[in-house]
Amino acid sequence: MADIIGEVITLTIMAFALAMDAFSVGLGMGMFRLRLRQIFKIGITIGLFHVWMPLLGIFVGRFISEQFGAIASYIGGGLLLILGVQMVFSGLKKDKETLIAPFGWGLVFFGFSVSLDSFSVSLTLGIYGAKTVLVLMCFGITATVLTWIGLLVGRKVQSWLGSYSEAFGGSILLAFGIKLLLG
Repeated sequence: MADIIGEVITLTIMAFALAMDAFSVGLGMGMFRLRLRQIFKIGITIGLFHVWMPLLGIFVGRFISEQFGAIASYIGGGLLLILGVQMVFSGLKKDKETLIAPFGWGLVFFGFSVSLDSFSVSLTLGIYGAKTVLVLMCFGITATVLTWIGLLVGRKVQSWLGSYSEAFGGSILLAFGIKLLLG
């Protein structure tokens, strides 16, 4: 029981870190003056992408683990480090603008782009044999809720918090990558 609770806590922290980009982009998109129905739809779409992309990542990660054995854990830790560094630098860029409208194909592109890091992290989770349903629930629910929060806050506040939130998420992934590589 303690193992499951520990895994839920770890996965929720990872899901939070990964959903920070959806939150920060949601802040910018919230300035479109979206209706609550649109915000609901956007959150569900992002949540679904944060389920399907990790599912694919877990399957690929398990395949890599079976093929490469012990080296696979170093690959997983390295992926988290690279992704974390990329998120930190991306979050600290000053010239970011949201050019994608959260409608139609723009919404699909938005969902895909903010869930790519979930795919990468899930490769690592697949290598380490994480519980698939638990991963998908944590990632999907967290991404949906943080997207809703970002969109709602974006209606009230300008995007001053967005870049820092993505950098914070990247630092969390960096810490997990270091932990996996060292122990």
